[in-house]
Amino acid sequence: MAHLTPEELLKRFQSIREAGDARHTTLEQLRLLRELLQDCPAFAPGLLELARRLQLAEEPGLDAEEAFTEVQRLLEQAVLVSRRSAPALVELGYFLDVFRNREAEALALWEEGAATALKTLEDAWAGMLRTWAGERTRESLAKALRLADRAEQLLPGSVRLQEEVERVRGYAREDGISKSSGEG
Repeated sequence: MAHLTPEELLKRFQSIREAGDARHTTLEQLRLLRELLQDCPAFAPGLLELARRLQLAEEPGLDAEEAFTEVQRLLEQAVLVSRRSAPALVELGYFLDVFRNREAEALALWEEGAATALKTLEDAWAGMLRTWAGERTRESLAKALRLADRAEQLLPGSVRLQEEVERVRGYAREDGISKSSGEG
């Protein structure tokens, strides 16, 4: 089979998700997800979706341990192909904690997931601060000042954010802008 384009892959994935509801999984959805993953075995959202759905489904002829083994394999694969993304790490952590009673491993995965998510947040906030500082309007600098306060509270040791925060505050001082109203 030829490789799916990203648009085709997402359309197929979305149609599978819409074939049922979030709380109930059909055997047809499981079949379609497995077929999708045969075509695209490194599709992390599909791996996570199938793992979640298998935890909700009761497949005839499949005992709980077989299902849990498949779920664990899917989650471990999702962690691998997603380059240890925060959602995959957190999902595997919950599975290991709840179904395998492996609290220490789960905690390590959650810590790594949290650190990864915080790094992403740091990168996003730095970009937002830089963009709003670059716009240098009253409204953009007021938004940036409010975000700067949040950034310092949540990530006080971030050198990257501190550079952007200082730039924003410098521009705001020069322009006579406060964070509360966008006015000086």
